[in-house]
Amino acid sequence: MTTGKIAWDDTVLPFQLDASDIRGRVARLDTAFEEILAQHDYPPLIESLVAEMALLTAMIGQSMKTRWKLSLQVRGDGPARLIATDYYAPTADGEPARIRAYASYDKDRLDHSAVPFSQIGKGYFAILIDQGEDMTPYQGITPIAGESLAACAQTYFSQSEQLPTRFELSFGRSQVPGETEQWRAGGMMLQQMPKASPHVTGDGGSGEDGLLEAADILTDGESENWIRANALLDTVNEIELIGPTVTPADLLLRLFHQEKPRVYDPQPVKFGCTCSADKVRQSLSIYSAKDIEYMTTDEGTVTADCQFCGSHYTFDPTSLGFEAKSEGA
Repeated sequence: MTTGKIAWDDTVLPFQLDASDIRGRVARLDTAFEEILAQHDYPPLIESLVAEMALLTAMIGQSMKTRWKLSLQVRGDGPARLIATDYYAPTADGEPARIRAYASYDKDRLDHSAVPFSQIGKGYFAILIDQGEDMTPYQGITPIAGESLAACAQTYFSQSEQLPTRFELSFGRSQVPGETEQWRAGGMMLQQMPKASPHVTGDGGSGEDGLLEAADILTDGESENWIRANALLDTVNEIELIGPTVTPADLLLRLFHQEKPRVYDPQPVKFGCTCSADKVRQSLSIYSAKDIEYMTTDEGTVTADCQFCGSHYTFDPTSLGFEAKSEGA
C-alpha cells in the first residue's frame, strides 16, 4: 500500500444517516498515530493493540464535550496486561483534540506468532469519562469479549449503554516510494441513535456469556435499518477506510447515499500528553516520608517517568510526600 500525507488525515468526521436514524464517525489518523507509537519501542504485536485502541478512542472520544476527558482501558491476565488511552476534548472550538496511549506487557510471555488480541486473555474493557472538577467521573466496565478490541467496544455499548454499535477498522504500516514506513489508520463507527426507553428482549443477551447484542435491543423497524446500514458497511474495503484517494465525505456517499448522509464539522486530532512536574508532584503527595525515603535513589533524588510520553522528572525528596505538603501548607 502506498500512501502520503493528505489534507483530511488526523481528523474525525461525525455524520448522521437521516433515513436510518443512525449516527457515526469516520476517522483518518496519520501523524498523530505515528507520534503515539513513537513514544515507545513496542514489539509489533503490542504496537498493533495500541494502534487499534487509539483508533477506537479517537472515534468514541469525538462526542466528548469541550474540556472533557475520555479514557479507555483494557486489562487482562495474558502477557498484554494493560492497554490504556486518553482523549482530551478541545479546550475551545476549532482547537484539535489530543490523544495519547501506552501499554504494559510481559515480554517473556508474549507469543509473537499469535493473533495480538489473544495475548490479552481474560479481563475487562472499561470506559471512563472525566467531566472536570466537582463532577463525579463516569465508569463503565464489561468483560473482554469477541475476537478484537473493536468487538469489546461494541459489546460495551450494547451492554452498558444499550446502543447498538459497529466498528470497521484498518491500520498498519504504509510507505510512500522513497520514504520511510509510517503508521496509518482509518475506521468507521456506526451507532443507533439513543432513545429514552431502549427495547431489551428476554432476561439476558444473545452474545457471549449472555451479553447483550444489537438484536436484543432493537425494535423490528430499527433492526431493519441497522441490518441495512451494516450490510452497506460490509462492502467497504481497507484502502477506502485508510483513504489515500477517497475523502471521508466521498466514502459516506459511496456507501450510504440512499440513507441521506449528513456530515458535520470534522474534529482535528493530534498526539498530546498532559504530564507536568506539578502533576507528578501532586501524585506523589499521597506518600509518607518513609515511602519517599524508599523511593530515593543513591544520588539523593526521586525520579518518575511518564508512561505515555516518556518524560523524565527529578525531585528533591524533602519536597515530596504528604508530610512535606502539610509543612508547606
